[in-house]
Amino acid sequence: MIRGLVMVLCMTADFDFRLDLTHRPRRLRRTVALRAMANETDLHVHNLIQPLFVIDGDGASEAIESMPGISRLTIPLLVQECRELADLGIPAVALFPKLDNSLKTDNGREALNPETLVLRAIRTIKNEVPEMVVITDLALDPYTVHGHDGLFDVQAGDLINDATVEILAEMAVLAAEAGADFVAPSDMMDGRVGAIREALDKNHFEKTSIMAYSAKFASAFYGPFRDAVGSASSAGTHLLDKRSYQLNPGNRREALVEVALDEGEGADVLMVKPAGPYLDIIREVRDATELPLAAYQVSGEYAQIQAAAQNGWLDLERCRDESLLAIRRAGANMILTYFARAYAESLRRT
Repeated sequence: MIRGLVMVLCMTADFDFRLDLTHRPRRLRRTVALRAMANETDLHVHNLIQPLFVIDGDGASEAIESMPGISRLTIPLLVQECRELADLGIPAVALFPKLDNSLKTDNGREALNPETLVLRAIRTIKNEVPEMVVITDLALDPYTVHGHDGLFDVQAGDLINDATVEILAEMAVLAAEAGADFVAPSDMMDGRVGAIREALDKNHFEKTSIMAYSAKFASAFYGPFRDAVGSASSAGTHLLDKRSYQLNPGNRREALVEVALDEGEGADVLMVKPAGPYLDIIREVRDATELPLAAYQVSGEYAQIQAAAQNGWLDLERCRDESLLAIRRAGANMILTYFARAYAESLRRT
């Protein structure tokens, strides 16, 4: 009865009615071809960077429960993954080590071991898959028992800025010696980009680039990552308080100050992290600089899309693609995302 009534109403509607409109934006949405011609933002595989977690040994990979589809890889498996990513057209990987707890100390001294895990991984990848751009993180959280990004003053309850920067600069030189294309300081210490640039140049690594985590916010979206690298378990909590060095989520102007400082100190690429909740910051940074801009779609952003899709609440591929497109639209040239491989594979299927 209702269906029949709807059909009658449609048949009897007055189609002679016309609005007197000069502009009809829907004209350019009418067909697939017209929509393609008017498209403003494209997302390509070469815009994506795949973060990878590396563990020691020759055994099987370790699934990360809080990040469905993502695993920690031994170096042989890491090399195979890089070969497959290169074949898919993904140009770069960002490496994050998970160390055995026996190697972690208060001062993170394992970070300066020339044979530490991540340096062996860099050397092997550059030897076996030389076309792959390798980005390595500079921070002490994988190496410390307390899980913080630098040297921690227990009495002050804060990081020791300048001494941490000295270690980060040494880490950068070791990474450059191993063959890293980018070093990526994620620690948010004052002055670290300038110190790293000076150390690299002094040691004749002028060609090694710096991708600075310039606007890294003290976000609640990092939880699964801390599981992946073991910094949360080392500290005995998933709620590490890093607000004394990472940015206040409410501070837009402070983020722009940090970005300007990193650019002035010699960063080659700037970064905003996280990405999705900070699209406004990405756009403001894009408007403020001519440098390439990266954005990190972090573990919590990935995990929430995966979890909603597993419950049947969201379409995984459509939400994945929309979230990445939004980051590109905001102004990011490069996107670090755990969806990089899956997105590239989906393009191969079409």
